[in-house]
Amino acid sequence: MKVSLFIPCLVEQFMPEVGIATAKILSRLGIGLDYPQGQTCCGQPLYKSGYRAKTVKLAKQFISLFQDAEAVVCPSGSCVAMVRKEYPSLLTHHPSWYNRALELGPRVHELSQFLVNVIGAVDLGAKWSGSAVFHDSCQALRELGVEEEPRALLSKVKGLTLVPMERQDLCCGFGGTFSLKFPELSEAMVKEKMGYVTATGADWLIGIEPGCLMNMGGYSTKKGLGIQAVHLAQVLASR
Repeated sequence: MKVSLFIPCLVEQFMPEVGIATAKILSRLGIGLDYPQGQTCCGQPLYKSGYRAKTVKLAKQFISLFQDAEAVVCPSGSCVAMVRKEYPSLLTHHPSWYNRALELGPRVHELSQFLVNVIGAVDLGAKWSGSAVFHDSCQALRELGVEEEPRALLSKVKGLTLVPMERQDLCCGFGGTFSLKFPELSEAMVKEKMGYVTATGADWLIGIEPGCLMNMGGYSTKKGLGIQAVHLAQVLASR
């Protein structure tokens, strides 16, 4: 199998180590990798800010770039949800593009779902020290159903103890441009979320959504909470 990597904006600009970890994981499994040049934002921030026409251009760019891929893997649930769930409705009045969006959608996968559900890889031989909680990101959980897959993968990581957390599906307050438009409300939400995180006494906060991890990790650093936020891919790529 050959996989085309789709690396989200936040990963490319702020968390390149997540993209590198994703590539390492897939390469170690013997999967051929391709990184299509010219890939851009999936359009999610524009779409959620009401710039529909501009988002259509990005959707067409994405479809054109990845239309021949056997599989597309992305270390972000919200970007995958954008492609799978929003592209078809966005392109309803563009019949040929609508059909292409429907055809491509099922081949675009969030990393953990690809590993567990598509290729059946659960034990990756990863090692990580300490205890951790897992944060269920809003779109990944509610739009893609990502829930058991990350936990199945983490349960096989040697040296890692996954501890339960109340309200693990509570929004962290990032919400893309929401945190920029409503900073006070966003901070109140992340404060509440991090209260549940710190109550567990865990060393690590693991998630699959770069934006959530930046938001919660940044708050932890700002307030000196002592818990580090890390992407699932980084844990799974560790040795």
